[in-house]
Amino acid sequence: MTTTVMPPALPSTSTTPDASPRVRVAVRALDAYYGATRSVRDVTLDFMDGQVTAIIGPSGCGKSTLLRCLNRMHETVPGARAEGEVELDGTDIYGRGVNPIEVRRRIGMVFQRPTPFPTMSIRDNVAAGFRGMPDAPSRREVDVRVESSLRRAGLWDEVKDRLRDAATGLSGGQQQRLCIARALATNPRVLLLDEPTASLDPLSTQKVEELVYELRGTVTVIIVTHNMQQAARVSDRTAFMLMGDLVEVSPTSQLFTAPRDERTEAYITGRFG
Repeated sequence: MTTTVMPPALPSTSTTPDASPRVRVAVRALDAYYGATRSVRDVTLDFMDGQVTAIIGPSGCGKSTLLRCLNRMHETVPGARAEGEVELDGTDIYGRGVNPIEVRRRIGMVFQRPTPFPTMSIRDNVAAGFRGMPDAPSRREVDVRVESSLRRAGLWDEVKDRLRDAATGLSGGQQQRLCIARALATNPRVLLLDEPTASLDPLSTQKVEELVYELRGTVTVIIVTHNMQQAARVSDRTAFMLMGDLVEVSPTSQLFTAPRDERTEAYITGRFG
C-alpha cells in the first residue's frame, strides 16, 4: 500500500488585524460512532490558524469524541469509527494511506489527567515524540527542542536542574505542563486539550490558562472544557455542542452575550447542563 505522508511541519504564522485568518483544520460532515451508537452527528466546523477555539456543552454531548476525531485517537477505541472528512491544511487525515502516527505528531493532544510516562525522566518525556521518526534529530538537537518546549510550557525554570529525575516526582500541575511540553516538542500545527485543568488546583489551572493564552498566534489550540468562565477567558471562538450536534459556533464574546440559538442561551444561563 502506498503511504501518504502528511505535509512537513511549518512554523505557524499569526494573523494581523488586517488579514483574515486561514483555516487550519476543516471538519466536514463528521460522524463518530461507538459500535452502532452515533455520538457525533454531521459536524461541519472550521478551526482557524493561530486561534484558540473552546468546545463547550453538557456531559455526554460529544465534545471529547469530536476532539479525538481530529487526530485519529477515536479509532484507537475498540469498535469506534469516524466517517466524514477532517482536513489539516487541505490534506484529509482520514485519506487512504495517511499514517495516523504522523497525524498525531502534527496534531498533538493533552488529556484530562496528566499522563507522563512513569519510567522516563523529565527530559525523556519531552523527547518521547522523536522516537521512531525517520528523520529524528540528533541528541544535541533534541536537547535544544526539549528546552524550548519546556520554556514554552512555562516549566523550564522549575525543572532545568532536575531533567534526569523521574517525571512522576513533579506536582500534578507541573506534570500537566510537562505533557503540554511533550506535545509541543514536535512542533505541531494544532494542539488539542481535553479538559486539561479538570484535575488541577486553582493555581495550576491559572498557569495552564496563561499558557493557552500565550500560545495563540503560534499554534492552533482547540480546548474542550466544562468551565464556561475558562472558555470565556482563553478562547477566540466557542462552539456549543448538544447531544452530538454542533448547535452554533461564534466569536466567544458574541456566543456568551448574544447567542443565536435558544438552546445555547439556555445552557450558558444555567437552565440545564
